[in-house]
Amino acid sequence: MFEDLDNSSIKSLTIVKVNVWLRESNPDAYIPKMVSIGPYHKINPQLCPVEKYKILYLRRFLQRNESLDLKSCINEPQKLKEEALKCYDDIEDLNIDRQFCQMLLLDGCFVVEFIRKRCQMCLEGEDEIININVMVSASFRETECNVGNIKHLLHLVHIFSCHGNHVKLKYGIMFHKAVPNATKHSEARVSFAKVRNIRNDKSLFDIKFENGLMTIPCIRVEDDSETFLHNLIAYEQQSSDVQPKYFSDYVTFMDYLIDLAKYVNLLRRIRITVNWMGEDKYVATLFNKITYGVTTYSNFYYYEECLKACQHCEKSQNYTDYSSFDRSG
Repeated sequence: MFEDLDNSSIKSLTIVKVNVWLRESNPDAYIPKMVSIGPYHKINPQLCPVEKYKILYLRRFLQRNESLDLKSCINEPQKLKEEALKCYDDIEDLNIDRQFCQMLLLDGCFVVEFIRKRCQMCLEGEDEIININVMVSASFRETECNVGNIKHLLHLVHIFSCHGNHVKLKYGIMFHKAVPNATKHSEARVSFAKVRNIRNDKSLFDIKFENGLMTIPCIRVEDDSETFLHNLIAYEQQSSDVQPKYFSDYVTFMDYLIDLAKYVNLLRRIRITVNWMGEDKYVATLFNKITYGVTTYSNFYYYEECLKACQHCEKSQNYTDYSSFDRSG
C-alpha cells in the first residue's frame, strides 16, 4: 500500500471531484448541461450529442494547420498520457489506452476552437459549428497570466474573474454575528450605496466601509449565477494554494448581509443587486444556501471592513450585540 501511495503522485492531482459537503446544497451545479470536457462526465448519455461536434472541430483544427496531420495528432496525446492521468482522481470507467488519449485530442481541439470563436479569432468564411452565445456564461478577456501555470479551464475562469483585484490579507477570526444583516446595519445608522463605477482596478469584491457608509459593487443575479458561483467556490475550497478565496468570502459576506427576501429588496432598491430571477426570495435563498459546506479562514478577505463596521455599530445606541467578534487578530 505504501508503494502504491508513492506511485500515485497525490500532489499532482489538480482536477478533483467536488467533495460531498459542497455538493449537498445543489449537486446539479457541478454536472455539465451540454458538453463534457475531461473524463468525469464522459459516460453521461445526455452529453453524447455534442461529441460529433468535437469531431467537426478536430477536422477544422487540422484544416487550419496544414503542417499537422491526423496521425501525428493521434500520437501526440500518448506522450502526455501519464502526466495527464496524474491530474485526475478515480477515472476507472475509461479505457486508458484508447479512450483517454482520444478524449485528450478531441476535447483539447474543441476547447481551442471554442475559445477562438468566442474571442472572435476565427478566419473569414469559417462555418458556424455551434452557436457559442448559447453555451458561454463567462467571457474570456485579455489579461496577463503565465499560461504554463494554468491547471484547467475553471482555474482560467477564476483568474479572469479575479483579474485586477488587489490582494489584501488581514488576519482575525470571523464569527456569524460579525456581519449583521442589512436591516440591523440600517438600525445602526449604516448607509448602503452602490459603487458608482467599476473601473479596471475595481471588481465585484471591492466592498468598503468608511464613516458609516458601506459601498458594494452591483451584482446581477440571473439563472446561471448559482452554477457559476458554486464551481468557483468549489475550486477555491479544494485548492490550498488559492489565496485570497475571493468568491468564498464574498458569498459568506453576502449571506450574512442577506437573511431574508426583505433584505434583498432593500439592496435591490439601491441597485446593489439586480434581480433577473424573479422574486426576491430566490436571491435570498441563493446566498443563504450557497455557503453550505464553505469554510472561512482567519484571513477572511473582508475582515478589515467588517471590523470597521462592527466598531461603528457598537457606538450606536440602537445596536450593540457584537460580543462574538474576536479582535485579537
